[in-house]
Amino acid sequence: MAITAAMVKELRETTGAGMMDAKKALTENDGNMEAAQDWLRTKGLAKAAKKSGRVAAEGLVAVAVREGKGVAVEVNSETDFVGKNEEFQNMVRKIAAAGLGVDSTEELNNAVVDGKPVSELLTDAIAKIGENMTLRRLVKVDAPLVVSYVHNAAAEGMGKIGVLVGLEGGDEEIGRQIAMHVAATAPASLGQEDLDPALIEREKQVLTEQARESGKPEAVIEKMIEGRMKKFFEEVTLLGQKFVINPDVTVEEAAKAAGAKVVGFARVVVGEGIEKKEEDFAAEVAKTLGGN
Repeated sequence: MAITAAMVKELRETTGAGMMDAKKALTENDGNMEAAQDWLRTKGLAKAAKKSGRVAAEGLVAVAVREGKGVAVEVNSETDFVGKNEEFQNMVRKIAAAGLGVDSTEELNNAVVDGKPVSELLTDAIAKIGENMTLRRLVKVDAPLVVSYVHNAAAEGMGKIGVLVGLEGGDEEIGRQIAMHVAATAPASLGQEDLDPALIEREKQVLTEQARESGKPEAVIEKMIEGRMKKFFEEVTLLGQKFVINPDVTVEEAAKAAGAKVVGFARVVVGEGIEKKEEDFAAEVAKTLGGN
């Protein structure tokens, strides 16, 4: 029986197996879908399907930099223990290196690492390690000089928080200092012009209501709002923030003093924005021991 691409796709979606494994399973079983599923199960290659519904909110962010290009790649797992697994770390490191040659998460999923697309590499790792894993995102920064920093590194170039800073001028030292600042303060944008207009409007409305409750004249209220918005921009934009290493100057001023201009940054935190399912620990233990 001829094995079609549609059949391979269906089997992959059903079992979570890699493309070549799915094709081989169908070939070995003359295109019989159920028999192919059983074949994959006996080979231990269908385990991934059972894990795919689990929340993967742990894992690692890995950074890689080469010739004015930097990437931060987040690969998630279910538990923090996997992030300490050397095999998992090596895989994430290779995926990050491959990220330097692509422009999107989708492209990275299809990029070949160790002879396989990244998506299949992850499927194999799921089957072997026994946890759901996902390539969640790829973030890039391009600049004449890109400096990376990992906060609380689990291994070289990877940890829970990965930061990239793009500079024109300056050197690695000022770049690293600014990257550490970004890790600590989580700025919302590079400058005022890069802020989400909806965020600005929401803040302005809140400050306006607060000012009007003072009962002061409208002209005074306008000045109050202007001053408070200025302070808001200083607090949430990287260039306007007080430099953590020297709070007497802003990040922009510190960069300028070092002969640099900050032109971009990225801050990637493992599991950021993923809704984690909270479960009673006693119930979890009971479930592990065979309870319902």
